[in-house]
Amino acid sequence: MNKVIIFSAPSGSGKTTLVKHSLENFPHLEFSISATTRAPREGEAHGKDYYFLTPDEFRKKISEDAFVEHEEVYADKFYGTLKSEIERIWKNGKTVIFDVDVVGGVNLKKIFGDQAISIFIAPPSIEELEKRLIKRNTDSLETIKTRVNKAQEELGYQHLFDQVLINDDLETAKKEIENIISNFTEK
Repeated sequence: MNKVIIFSAPSGSGKTTLVKHSLENFPHLEFSISATTRAPREGEAHGKDYYFLTPDEFRKKISEDAFVEHEEVYADKFYGTLKSEIERIWKNGKTVIFDVDVVGGVNLKKIFGDQAISIFIAPPSIEELEKRLIKRNTDSLETIKTRVNKAQEELGYQHLFDQVLINDDLETAKKEIENIISNFTEK
C-alpha cells in the first residue's frame, strides 16, 4: 500500500530538523517537495527544498487542479502539494514524507486517511518557541510576532493528529520519531 507520513508544526518547533533526521535514517522515505510563493531562504534551492513559484504561477496551478492541497498561509504566501510529486515518489516504491503547515497536515490526513500517519510537533511552550525563532535569526521581530500568534492558533489543532510529539529535547524527539515511523511503515 502507498503510504504517507505527515509532519506538521508551528514554525520553530523543530519539524524540519526531525524530517531531515527521518530521511537520513529511513531510506524508504522520500521528501515531498512543496510548492510555495515565499522567497527562498539562504541555501535553499528550487526543486530541492521547494518549488518556488510566483503568486500568478501558483494561482495558475490551482486553476489547473494540479494540487492535492494548498493554502494561503499569509497574504500572498501560498504553500501546496503537487499531485505530480506524490505520483513520482510512489512510482519509485517509496513512502512520501510531508513537511507542511498545520492546516495542510489536517487536510492531507483527511485526503489520505489510513494510508497516512499525521504527526504534530509541538514546542514545549510558546515562550520557548519565540526564543527559537529569535535564535534562528531569519525573520524580523514583526514576522516573529506574527509566527508566534499563528503558533498559538495552530496548537489548537494538535488533537486532530494521530501523534503529538513535544520537542523539548531533540535527541529524545528523534528516538520517538524513529519509533513512530517504524511502527507505521512496518505494518
